[in-house]
Amino acid sequence: MAPKLPPLRGLAPLCVILLLAVGVVTSRRPEPYYGRLIGHLTQYAHGIRGTVYAVDESTVFIKGFAYDGTGPDAYFWVGDSPQPSPEGTLVPYPEDYSSRDPPILSAHSNTDILLKLPAGKRLRDIKWISVWCRRFTVNFGDVFIPAGLDPPRPRVLPEFKRLAHGLRSGNISVLDAKTFYIPNLHYDGAGPDAYFWVGNGSEPNPFGTKVPNEMGSLNPLRGYQGEDIEIQLPAKLTAYDVDWLAVWCVEYRHNFGHVYIPKDLDVPPALGQTKITTSSTTSKTPHSATNNCKEILDKRLQVRWEIQGDQVQITLSARLRKEQYMAFGISGAEGRPAMLGADVVVAYWDSRANQPRVADYTITHLAQCDGERGVCPDQRLGGSNDAVLVTGRQRDGVTTITYRRPLAAAEPSRDREVLSSRSQSIIAAFGPLNSRSEANAHSFMDTTRHDVQLDFGAQSDNACIGLAELDELGPGAWPARVLSGVTNFTARIGPAGGRRGYTPITGHPSWGIAWYINDQLIPEIYVERGKTYTFYVEGGDDRTNPARYHPFYISDSSEGGFGQKKEEEQRKQRVFAGVAYDNEGYPFPTAVGRYCEWTHKSVDQANASPTFEQYVRTLQLECAPGDPATLVWTVAHETPDLLYYQCYTHNNLGWKIHVVDPGTAVPKPGDQKARINAAHRICPVASTTFVLVITLLNIAVR
Repeated sequence: MAPKLPPLRGLAPLCVILLLAVGVVTSRRPEPYYGRLIGHLTQYAHGIRGTVYAVDESTVFIKGFAYDGTGPDAYFWVGDSPQPSPEGTLVPYPEDYSSRDPPILSAHSNTDILLKLPAGKRLRDIKWISVWCRRFTVNFGDVFIPAGLDPPRPRVLPEFKRLAHGLRSGNISVLDAKTFYIPNLHYDGAGPDAYFWVGNGSEPNPFGTKVPNEMGSLNPLRGYQGEDIEIQLPAKLTAYDVDWLAVWCVEYRHNFGHVYIPKDLDVPPALGQTKITTSSTTSKTPHSATNNCKEILDKRLQVRWEIQGDQVQITLSARLRKEQYMAFGISGAEGRPAMLGADVVVAYWDSRANQPRVADYTITHLAQCDGERGVCPDQRLGGSNDAVLVTGRQRDGVTTITYRRPLAAAEPSRDREVLSSRSQSIIAAFGPLNSRSEANAHSFMDTTRHDVQLDFGAQSDNACIGLAELDELGPGAWPARVLSGVTNFTARIGPAGGRRGYTPITGHPSWGIAWYINDQLIPEIYVERGKTYTFYVEGGDDRTNPARYHPFYISDSSEGGFGQKKEEEQRKQRVFAGVAYDNEGYPFPTAVGRYCEWTHKSVDQANASPTFEQYVRTLQLECAPGDPATLVWTVAHETPDLLYYQCYTHNNLGWKIHVVDPGTAVPKPGDQKARINAAHRICPVASTTFVLVITLLNIAVR
């Protein structure tokens, strides 16, 4: 903000009014602006709706897109044939996906969608955009590209005028309505109060507006030595609203250099499509954008923040282990730390790409994401990733990641507003990443356990001292447990045992729960070929509550989660029990019974329990009304040596089944077996059960 000016003397009131009006901004282009109109999607099936705009030569924006999501193999589809046809090209949405194949288009209701044309295609190369079902070669809806369409394009401007402090640059580009690209920037950094500055009038003047630097900071500019940077106009300001961009010293009202913005500007709208990597964000040390800093999670996580117009920039720093994430966001309830309904950003270092990553998450159920509910990235649920990566680094064992997100709830059903007028409750956590590089369950000690308030509108709220060390080793794992010589099993749900249980035993990330077989945490089961075994399954039968719906099945997959896999992924698994197929060839789980769970009497005591026997004394068994499902499995002679019992709807809940020939010596349970005599008194197996027999004689169910 410019300093307060001295009183104006000797001027008529009208002159004062005219002078002050110089700072009033009236946009030369009506808002909202989405680009050049292409047309409206024509609906043929499945409720297709939306208005399509050309953002630039290779990007389209669909305003208010709707689709019921019931098509089995639907995608956005483009081509140059006279009509939509199978010879088109798939346009992935969302553009950034972690799976091998692009995701099938999910349901949308009034969603704003940004599509980037693939393989270097431009709008002039195509004639239509369609929502297309590949499996049945059906066009659900389309729009045709008008002949002679001229999309908005970036505009190249001259370099900065060289006036003071060694300021110079290459030709500056207006990439979109809010984004300037400044190549080869030089500035000696000696100006005491210099900023990027935009405004109106024939020359730069004190009635301008500060523009955050490439790091999103409004601190005075540092020196630059030939760096390529990108800056974005704050709040609702666009390039159409200003006459010039300058480097301006506020204290001394001095112009170090500027470039004029032409009146006939016709650049793309700023809808998030501009993603460039500048030398300053890849090779330079991130600069602190703010003096606001708070240490949480026992001083293991530092959070820095600064409001920048209608965005908030947040920097997270922690000593993360490999394949571990840090999460931070707005609590699902005011006055307490609530995961359910929370809006968080998960940040981590992608060790395969050696890059920082951030993702916007929605928590609709306290369960692993199954593609529809749970702790899910917004994009996986058909929403948008409103967390924009700014920069990141790893140094001296500390991972630091900076991102921006809107203050407003961009998607009210998934996002929560960041308040700038008062404090609000926040949550944070550390946890492991799963095979999809998505957040898995954290331990009780690695999350906010009491109400933590943050005032995002604060200035110089700095209580940071230094990061505490993470416990790299942790307590030792409990010994692996064994079940052999047994033909009847109970299968229930229970806690994963923190740093002593599921993950250290299996080497796989845990969601925080796991199978308890005969009231033991993921024992290794030994079975003989030719024998019949019975599993009484109590993993839950309420499909509407994914946190309490865990059908049991037996597979050769060490990960499980058959029901959440795509068809091509399912074909990679061999299923031996617990899954059947309907008349149309769709799989469904068969071992679905009432819900029984071992729960904590107080807090998780895994780390404080040297043995599993001590741990189970801190648990209590709680069962819903109803009956267990009964799964009877006759082990075929052709069954492989190693299988796994798993959860049909979630990954990584089960462990090994060793298949041996009759008479083979196997380990004995011995003193590894945790006998919980009270279990049958608290929750006896019901006398009336639904019995399902699956016998594998020659081949496994596929």
